Amino acid sequence: MANVDSVTIRVFSLNCWGIRYLSKHCRQRYVMIGDMLCKEEHDIVLLQEVWSEKDYLFLKKKLVCSHPHSHYFKSGVIGSGLAIFSKHRIHDTFLYRYSLNGYPYMANHGDWFGGKAVGMAVLSIGSLTANVYVTHLHAEYCREKDSYLPHRVVQSWELQQFVRHTSAGADVVILGGDLNMHPEDLGNRLLRSYTGLRDSYVETSNFHGCENGLTLLGDNPFISKKELGSFEKGIRIDYILYKGSSKTDICCESMSTTKGSVPGHPFPYSDHEALTAELRLENVFANPIKVAELVDIVTEARTEVKVGLHCAERMRYTATRTAAMGLALLFLELVIAAVPWLALGAEQPFPRTSFYLLAVLCFVILLTTSLLYIFYTMEVKSLQGAEDQMRLALGGLQEKLRGFPLAQPHNAQRKSPEGEEPSAFDPEE
Repeated sequence: MANVDSVTIRVFSLNCWGIRYLSKHCRQRYVMIGDMLCKEEHDIVLLQEVWSEKDYLFLKKKLVCSHPHSHYFKSGVIGSGLAIFSKHRIHDTFLYRYSLNGYPYMANHGDWFGGKAVGMAVLSIGSLTANVYVTHLHAEYCREKDSYLPHRVVQSWELQQFVRHTSAGADVVILGGDLNMHPEDLGNRLLRSYTGLRDSYVETSNFHGCENGLTLLGDNPFISKKELGSFEKGIRIDYILYKGSSKTDICCESMSTTKGSVPGHPFPYSDHEALTAELRLENVFANPIKVAELVDIVTEARTEVKVGLHCAERMRYTATRTAAMGLALLFLELVIAAVPWLALGAEQPFPRTSFYLLAVLCFVILLTTSLLYIFYTMEVKSLQGAEDQMRLALGGLQEKLRGFPLAQPHNAQRKSPEGEEPSAFDPEE
């Protein structure tokens, strides 16, 4: 490729809300999405909540001419819901599943059953290598009392680690998806500050779409306004982020979103609005990351993870205490059951039916609390691991901020000040 500046790519992202038999007008909307993608012919298409592989195969067949290369990321009980379609050849793919993703007993939310993850695809765009990521983070069901905030912060932390460690050799990095975070939420700031990814909506001067770039609208027929809380008009939680490298950088020429219902149809493509970003490659260097600001963000993230860790430890202790009570009750039952054998001729002091029901209750308590103990132990370990990683990262950033080297050469010799005896711990020459 002779001139990097001449290359333009169009990136599309949409949360399809494709829960078969549950999402409204699911089949019709997939047909609409397929027709639109065939017509628009984006270079890269990033889809979330494609929960059924049959729907992915339907889109794959429909887009075989416009997007001959595709991949469906499989994960969890019902899948990750992530899919990518591309005009450019896909050379490699990888999926990383987040260590924390809600609670199994919150079945009405359903996040735990979906394998929330980040999918990566390595593409060739001319002579450039592009790492393209698609992801979907845990939903925020109540902004005032968000019990999932520590989980979403850990997911953001793992996402930025995954992007940084896998994109070292890439010329172009693009990330799209439903982050379920407002632009200035902690996890969002952590992701953008640490990776250097830039927000298409913020960077472009040519935007066409919903007011303030909103991607979840209050007047969407698939949305309950109660879900939006105080944000009556809607919220912006879907993003297309990008960055370049020392060789290549990208600028966002334009960005657009859909605006509710599709012309000629009584309903929109999804409960989310679709995003399209037109990116142009440039020979400019990315702005340096502000270390001081990054230190503050990582510190805030670590504090939030510590709060989640404290809650998880408290819930694990409650499960342990309840299990102990159930075990004590079961032991008491065994003692009562032994009365007829210890006192010959004595009758069982409790009715047999009540005795068995109590035994079943004890067993259910023990089983439930044991499962909860195991789950909360897994949550504690994941939060502890994330907190340890943040602590190490914070130490490195603080060293960089102070201008100290991160490590001393192992063969560097220490010189004792004049007039002082060498320390007893100094190695002998």
